[in-house]
Amino acid sequence: MTQIYSYEKIRNDMRLLELLSQSVPDIGAACTEIINLEAILNLPKGTEHFLADIHGEYEAFQHILKNASGNIKRKVNEIFGTTMRESEIRQLCSLIYYPEQKLQYIKNSETNLNDFYNITLHQLVSVCQSVSSKYTRSKVRKALPKEFAYIIEELLHESPQDYNKQAYFNRIIETIVSTGRADEFICAICNLIQRLSIDQLHILGDIFDRGPGAHIIMDTLCNYHNFDIQWGNHDALWMGAAAGNDCCIANVLRLTLRYGNLATLEDGYGINLVPLATFAMETYADDPCHYFGPQLDKDDTRHNQKARRLIAQMHKAISIIQFKLEAAMIDSRPEWHMQERKQLEHIDFERKVFVRDGKEYAMRDCYFPTIDPKSPYRLTAEEQELVYKLHHSFSVSDKLNKHIQCLFSHGCMYGIFNSNLLFHASVPLNADGSLKEVDINGEKVKGRALLDKIGLVLRSAFNSDTEPKERKFAVDYFWYLWCGVDSPLFDKSKMTTFERYFLEDKTTHTEEKGYYYRLRDDEKVCDMILDSFGVTGQHRHIINGHVPVRVGRGETPIKANGKLMVIDGGFAKAYHNTTGIAGYTLVFHSRGFQLVQHEPFTSAEEAIKNGTDIVSTTQIVEMSTQRMMVRDTDKGAELESQIEELKELLYAYRHGFIKESTKNKFRY
Repeated sequence: MTQIYSYEKIRNDMRLLELLSQSVPDIGAACTEIINLEAILNLPKGTEHFLADIHGEYEAFQHILKNASGNIKRKVNEIFGTTMRESEIRQLCSLIYYPEQKLQYIKNSETNLNDFYNITLHQLVSVCQSVSSKYTRSKVRKALPKEFAYIIEELLHESPQDYNKQAYFNRIIETIVSTGRADEFICAICNLIQRLSIDQLHILGDIFDRGPGAHIIMDTLCNYHNFDIQWGNHDALWMGAAAGNDCCIANVLRLTLRYGNLATLEDGYGINLVPLATFAMETYADDPCHYFGPQLDKDDTRHNQKARRLIAQMHKAISIIQFKLEAAMIDSRPEWHMQERKQLEHIDFERKVFVRDGKEYAMRDCYFPTIDPKSPYRLTAEEQELVYKLHHSFSVSDKLNKHIQCLFSHGCMYGIFNSNLLFHASVPLNADGSLKEVDINGEKVKGRALLDKIGLVLRSAFNSDTEPKERKFAVDYFWYLWCGVDSPLFDKSKMTTFERYFLEDKTTHTEEKGYYYRLRDDEKVCDMILDSFGVTGQHRHIINGHVPVRVGRGETPIKANGKLMVIDGGFAKAYHNTTGIAGYTLVFHSRGFQLVQHEPFTSAEEAIKNGTDIVSTTQIVEMSTQRMMVRDTDKGAELESQIEELKELLYAYRHGFIKESTKNKFRY
């Protein structure tokens, strides 16, 4: 039945309708577009992929992207499970994940390449048909590699029932092989399978620190087809370093040295560490720096004893500089109430003990050649010069600035997608579970408004039109976001870096978590947070990262009766002993949610050579009796709105409110 619109509504919407008529110029075009959009609404929803806390582990990250958290292997099993051996399925999957490298390995061992090419190309076409079946031809066409677009499109629409075309399709495959283009074609179709297996990628923060390849991960993301990022505390730290916050720079350097991952700074971002190394060797030449050795894998072969010794010296040097810089920041921002985090003034240098609140604590290390007991937070002339050089090196790194812009272009503090609220760590709460008001530069905000405000503040640090005073606050705020009590990316009582390095008493190392972490198991609290962010839907969830799930102790990532999911299982190798696993990823497809628990990844080389994959366990979180269609998603709501506008335009054309364009109807 034709929708009837009032004269008043048409007149009110006339400006919108006139703009729309420029791209939809006549009745035929409007009808075609309505038919197209209505058809899209009835396709299955695309697969969403959620990852958190990657922490520089680029090989594991890239492998999980390539295998879509096991989705590609499940597709291959569905298609070939009854006709291929398990070893053959593994080899086909490893070819899909690493086509260039796998082909080289196969060509060195395969005796009959023509047979291999013919069989493999038919198999790959079948897999590609399966993963592309939930998309429109138009969307698939846009993803096709230009060189082989026409051929792949023809093959994707091959039907086993179309006997008239069997010889045609077989001849296409044979000709690809006979013309020597099989390798290039296989690589193209494998990359297409990878791309179509994930419709949207969600990164829930902490790309940086610990692992060796955050810059490689960022390169991958900046070229990825569809992704978003919810910033984590480690991301904010690097953003602050790029903005010129010296406290953030010192923390970035300290963490890099702690885990012995200098490649990210030196090779990835071109940060010059020679001044720090020179200063450290001279200043701490007589210091064994026992407690500052890098935390390395037990089988590490990259660092000899001399390198480890230098890293330990650099680590201690930048740590002391960090404590001094942070004290100056604390004094300049009294409204942050962080005076108790100034620790150097509590050292009794003569007796070599730490004295606070009338209690003495034994110190593990009391060699401080750059600290003046009378003015413990004053930088020496050499330290000041070093800070200047390091600041300059971060500020001129083009690649770092490019990656930070990528974080801003695709990221924010939170995201809402298809009834799922995504943020990295927490939303500050009071003890009674209500939203906590937080002061940001004189404005008190809470909940969604708090995260929105933080997003605006961080962006203002990089905007050229920001007032100098406002920009100074924004640059400073990156550090508060890293370690401030009311920061939604930290949300702890304090950061006990000094105590962990220097005090024997482990009770001083405690960092008490905020109320969000104590109350998030409560379904009512989760519902309150979801309501406050305007998240609706029968099946709505909060999805977090940040806190490793200690599977070995029986902890579960699914909380609050399924309302909240935590997907940080510990990608970083440094966490594997704590968590007992190597990360969670979450997959949301048309049938529902699947939580995938991953074992530690060996190496890409092993996957290529032997067809090994990350050993994963899939847990069904929430499945639907009916497939979720595009109509049921945020995209569906957007398309239905467009359809309504097109129907109104169609009415306006038919009733003479707007004239059809003759541009496309007649040629002169």
